[in-house]
Amino acid sequence: MQERALSLLICFVILSSGCLSSPPPDFDGDGISDSDDLDDDGDGWNDDVELNCSTDPRDGDSFPEDEDWDLVCSILDDDDDGDDWTDSEEEECLTDPKSATSIPSDLDADGQCDINDEDADGDGLPNDWEEERGFDPMDSGDFMSCHGESVYCLRSYDDFTFPETHNAYSSVEDGVLIGINHYTGLQSQWDGGIRAFMVDTHHRTYENTTQDDVRFCHGTGQFFHPCQYGEVNAFDWVSLLNSLMSNSSGDVVTLLIENTVPASHLEYLFNETGMSERIYTHTLGDPWPSIGDMVLDGTDLVVFWEQGQDASYPWIHDFGVFSWTTDYAEDNPEDMTCTVYRGDGSQPVWHLNNWLSNAFGLPDPLRAGEVNDYDFLLNRSIECWEIMDNRPTFVAVDYWEDGEITNVTITLNKMAHWSDEVPPRP
Repeated sequence: MQERALSLLICFVILSSGCLSSPPPDFDGDGISDSDDLDDDGDGWNDDVELNCSTDPRDGDSFPEDEDWDLVCSILDDDDDGDDWTDSEEEECLTDPKSATSIPSDLDADGQCDINDEDADGDGLPNDWEEERGFDPMDSGDFMSCHGESVYCLRSYDDFTFPETHNAYSSVEDGVLIGINHYTGLQSQWDGGIRAFMVDTHHRTYENTTQDDVRFCHGTGQFFHPCQYGEVNAFDWVSLLNSLMSNSSGDVVTLLIENTVPASHLEYLFNETGMSERIYTHTLGDPWPSIGDMVLDGTDLVVFWEQGQDASYPWIHDFGVFSWTTDYAEDNPEDMTCTVYRGDGSQPVWHLNNWLSNAFGLPDPLRAGEVNDYDFLLNRSIECWEIMDNRPTFVAVDYWEDGEITNVTITLNKMAHWSDEVPPRP
């Protein structure tokens, strides 16, 4: 009796331990029970993937469609043909997402197909802009550059910052004797990147006042004729500027004239030097055009004067009507301000004057480097930009050679807003 009871106990233990139960299902016989097997039918496709792809995870002959054999079925694969373009991108680009030989055209290799790329050739100019102006938007070699960058061609005249020289002609190199503002003349200034120039027009003497007697000179007192301290032939100077502009297309130039001669004599000066055809005439209240359009139209010179507007000469813009300036020739750097000194402060075009005078009221060569220093001038320009909520159109200096006026404007033009991160120093 005891032996029978022991036998029954042993059978119960064996049965309860599962030793005599059926093995768990293993559909593909890979030794992994179906409950733990991620691929029940052993076809290389995860069961969940097969269910998502509407194939049978228990049928080894039922394979999800996979064009590029990346083990992601077409229904789930963002790139069915494995050509590195997502299916949706290919559909947008009108190419076949199931054909690896049907690859979207991407001329500038920026990862955006040409049909959806606003700048297909990657030259910085939008396709529509190029087509409207006769450029080929599919040819990166067919483009224009303004002030060294194609993207600046899109900028409006008032949304660009030009480096400017005060009394540009008044230099040691030009033979001026007193009240010198710079060491070097027009050629060096141009080569250094200056694109805006302040000049003073006078007749050669009190007796010689014909239209051929127009000169650039700057007096320092009331007892002598201004040109007695040194004069620059205005015809030679403007002719050289015209030549420099012709040999360096893509830049817009500005002249601000402190004028004492008749407007007809200025007109004669520009006619004789071939500059008249370059002059742009702006209508007050209209938006300023883009730099690129000014260049393409052949009107790449803007002329202002410090004199009342004359309807007979609309191309000579009264700077006090069409623009404004800050104060100038302060005694100390801390006296410099950003506010309107002369002109219409509502206008978007303005001059940030940045030079000091010495105890004699003359340009100060000893401290020019201080206020033309890169950090000082950049910080002041950005501060004034913020205060006036308007980018300075011109930053004007004396002794441009001391300091980094052109590097400052390069940095400013890389910024779209005063709050932008300041780019690295050029």
